[in-house]
Amino acid sequence: MGRHRRPATPDRGPTRRARRGLAAGLAGASALVATALTLTVSPSAPPAPDRPSADVPAPQAAP
Repeated sequence: MGRHRRPATPDRGPTRRARRGLAAGLAGASALVATALTLTVSPSAPPAPDRPSADVPAPQAAP
């Protein structure tokens, strides 16, 4: 029964801890950058030349 056991893992070293810390820091930084971009960049593009802008109501068909 002991043959099928997983081998004992060595103690987690400083390299693994550093990698996890770096990954967590990069994830947090990317979330902050995405939030800043969302707040500062205007998502609306200029209207196409062949279409009316969004603030002008479209013409209605005559009844």
